[in-house]
Formats: sequence, structure tokens, C-alpha cells
Amino acid sequence: MSNITDPDRTEPIGAGLLAATGHGVRTIWFDRPDRRNAMTLEMFRDYYTALRSADEDPAVRAIVVTGTGDWFCTGADPESLQGLLDPHHRDRLVHELGFAAHLPATLSTPIIAAVNGGAAGLGLVHALYADVRFLAAQARLSTAFSRLGLVAEYGSAWLLPRLVGAGNALDLLLSGRRIDAAEALRIGLVQRVLPRDRVLAEARAYAADLAEHCSPASMAAIRRQVWSGLETGIAAAADAAVEHMAASLAGPDFAEALTSRVQGRAPRFAPRDARA
Repeated sequence: MSNITDPDRTEPIGAGLLAATGHGVRTIWFDRPDRRNAMTLEMFRDYYTALRSADEDPAVRAIVVTGTGDWFCTGADPESLQGLLDPHHRDRLVHELGFAAHLPATLSTPIIAAVNGGAAGLGLVHALYADVRFLAAQARLSTAFSRLGLVAEYGSAWLLPRLVGAGNALDLLLSGRRIDAAEALRIGLVQRVLPRDRVLAEARAYAADLAEHCSPASMAAIRRQVWSGLETGIAAAADAAVEHMAASLAGPDFAEALTSRVQGRAPRFAPRDARA
């Protein structure tokens, strides 16, 4: 991918995807508006490729994911779903993605979902794997799986209870019902609700603030602490944090943060790769 620096200059990066990079933020769009941004296997694979590419780019310090048109992502493409009645296509779905389904949780770069419209099934799963979710006030969300005779896919049965609690997760997964933005905010499924025309701008401004003022090394470590800590006892997590604290206090980012505050300027944190 070329390292474009204009946040409004988009380029295609794969099947049904666009991207733009600026101010330390890479924005990725699901771009099949005529299909409500429904996802094919190729598009799914290219999206994960795009996430990994952004994570490996030292110029990218935060990632924003959104959709074009009125939808974020309606889930798997209906034609793809029909094709899964064929055992050969089912085998492809399992074996040809090429990535672990939980890839977003393994990355070091924070991911912000700008959910500009409805999200269902796989589309909602992609939003769940983000660290922070901005939601359009008009949007509706649904797991949808039970209404298709399917199980909770791609780790959603693990993610949802940790985001909204077991009772709310079971409600959403068992019923597959649609919920509105007010309910999504109330149960903690999203962190911001905004008018549709402000969702992407606010998410990108949030991501740009992370890129400018937050240490990439710190954000990567914090992301690892949170994701790994979901399965770790408090004693082990606290002990590990003390060890990491000692290292971070001796690291260059802490000194730079203090110096920048004294000098009244934004910190100049080095890219994460510079400390590998």
C-alpha cells in the first residue's frame, strides 16, 4: 500500500475496500454500498490483510474502520450464504480465510469502529473487535445468527459477555433481535452515539488524538494487557503490570512525555518499531 498522507484521498486496497492515511490514522472503508457492504470471503480476507498492513506500518498509530453509504456491514453476502449449502464452499470458509479469526485482538495498533449505519452478523463481529465504538444514532445492530440457524460466529460468544455481561450477551445472541443506538449505549456495547454525519469525523478525531498524544509502545502494551487480562486472575495481572511499569518508567517515552509537558508541546514519541 502506498503511504498516502491525505486523510481524504482514498485508494482501493482489495475486494470491496478503500483506505486513506493521514495524521497517523489509517481509515478503512467497507465499500460495497449497493450490497449494504455485505462481505464475501475475499473481502473478509483482504480486510484482515489491510489490518495487518496498517499494524506493520510505523506511520500508522491508530486505525478507523467504517462503511460507505448507509450501512457499516450487513454481514456475510447473501449469495455467499447460499453457497455455503455446498460442502465445498463450507470447507473454503473454514480453511481459506488465511488468518486466525481473532486477528484484530492480536494487533498492537488501536482500532476504532465508526459504525455509520446498521451492522449485523459478521458486520457486528467486526465492530466488536474494535477497542472503541462510535455509533450513528439511526443505526440498528443485530447478532442475527440464531435467525439463520447458525451459532455465534468468529468469537462473538466470547466477546459479547466481556463487553456487555452474560445476561445482555445471551439476550442478543439467543434472540438475534435488532437493538437501537440508545440500548447499545445503555448496555455498554458502544461508547459514543452521534448523528450519522458526525460519526466518522468524531472517530477520526479521536484516533488522531491517540496518534498525536499517546505513546505507540504504551498503547500496544495496554492493548495486550487488556486482551490477555480477560483470562488472567487479578493477582497475576497486577504482578505483570508491576514488571511492565518498571520498564516503562525507564523507557524513553516517559522521559519525552515529561519533557514535552515542561516545554508546552505535543510529545514526539518514536514509532513503535523503533523500540523493537
